[in-house]
Amino acid sequence: MAKITYIEHNGTEHVVDVPNGLTVMEGARDNNIPGIEADCGGACACSTCHVYVAEDWVEKLPAKEDMEEDMLDFAFEPNAKQSRLTCQLRVTDALDGLVVKMPEKQI
Repeated sequence: MAKITYIEHNGTEHVVDVPNGLTVMEGARDNNIPGIEADCGGACACSTCHVYVAEDWVEKLPAKEDMEEDMLDFAFEPNAKQSRLTCQLRVTDALDGLVVKMPEKQI
């Protein structure tokens, strides 16, 4: 299990325990965290679970695969370094303490 902090665009923080094996997106969905819409349900077919990963976490996460890179082109104000799709981040103990911030909107 990993404790993940989701920060809404307005600064509201939600700290939740997410079981290993789920994705960061599923953790948000299961805990009713606003700001992650996940329209495609985690199929990496949209960009509505886009977040900005805290700077100190960027290098700790697995590299983006090509499909995620392609979908991020459709995200609202993507940041080449910090933008990730939460459906592509599988939770493990190594993600304990992860901090993600939602963009102003999802598109």
